[in-house]
Amino acid sequence: MELISCLQPNLWASLADEVPAWVNEKRNKTSVERTLRWLDACIALDAASGRNSLGVVVGGSSIEQRKLCATEVSKRNVSGFWIGGFGLGESVEERCSLLNAVTDCLPLEKPRIVSRLGLPEEVLEGVASGIDLFDSTYIYQLTMGGFALIFPIDMVEREMQNGVFDSSAGDSAKINLRATTYRKDMSRIVDGCTCFTCQNHTRAYLNHLINVHEMLAQILLEIHNTHHYLRFFRSIREAIKAGEFDIFWKQFVENRRSQIAAAAM
Repeated sequence: MELISCLQPNLWASLADEVPAWVNEKRNKTSVERTLRWLDACIALDAASGRNSLGVVVGGSSIEQRKLCATEVSKRNVSGFWIGGFGLGESVEERCSLLNAVTDCLPLEKPRIVSRLGLPEEVLEGVASGIDLFDSTYIYQLTMGGFALIFPIDMVEREMQNGVFDSSAGDSAKINLRATTYRKDMSRIVDGCTCFTCQNHTRAYLNHLINVHEMLAQILLEIHNTHHYLRFFRSIREAIKAGEFDIFWKQFVENRRSQIAAAAM
C-alpha cells in the first residue's frame, strides 16, 4: 500500500483470492473471507481511505458466496467493483447466472469491471448483465497466434467480409493469417476497415511477415485487431443509446450461429 500511495494511481484493485469453478463450497467461502479481509487491510493502509480503490468480488461458482461478497464489498468505501474469478472453468450458463447474481447486489452509480472475458459473445453477455468495463488479453492472444478479427461490426449484415468464409483458416469471427490460403490473397483483412493496416497492406503481405517471423507482423496485426475490437465496443454503445441493445445482441448471436453452421457444412 505504501508503493500504491507513492504511485498515486487513479484506480487500483485490492488483492483477491480467485478460485476456479470446480472447487468446493468450503474453498469458495474461504476465498470470500480472505478477499474481504485483504480489502479491509488495503483500505486501512490507504492514504485516500479507499476512495480510488476497486473492491474485488469473488466466490467461484457459488451464487450464494458471490452475492455475499458483492453485498459486503458494496458496504466498503470503494469507487467501483472488480468482478474476478471468471474464465476459470465455469460454463456459459453458470457465467450468466453468476454475473447477474453479482450485479444485482451492486449499486448502479459505481462502475463494474470484469476480468478475463474478451470474446465478442462474452462481452455482450457482460454488457447485458450490467458490466461497464472489460479487462482482457483477448486481442494480445489473437495477435500472437496470427489471427485477425473479421466479424461484421453491423450484425445486420449476414455476409462475411471479403467473400466466402474458409473454415480451414479460422472461424466466423477471425481468420488465421498463417494459413497458406492467404499467401496470394491481395485483399485487405476487412473491406471498408479504416485502420492503418487495412489501408496500406494486404492479407498476403501479413501472411508473409508472420511466416518469416518478422516483428512487424504482430505490430500491424495488433493495430487491426485493436481497431476492429474498439469499433465493436462503439457499436455496443450506440445500440445502448438507441435503446436497441437487446436487438443488437440477439442479431449478433443468431448471425454467429448461422455462420458457424454454414462453415461446418
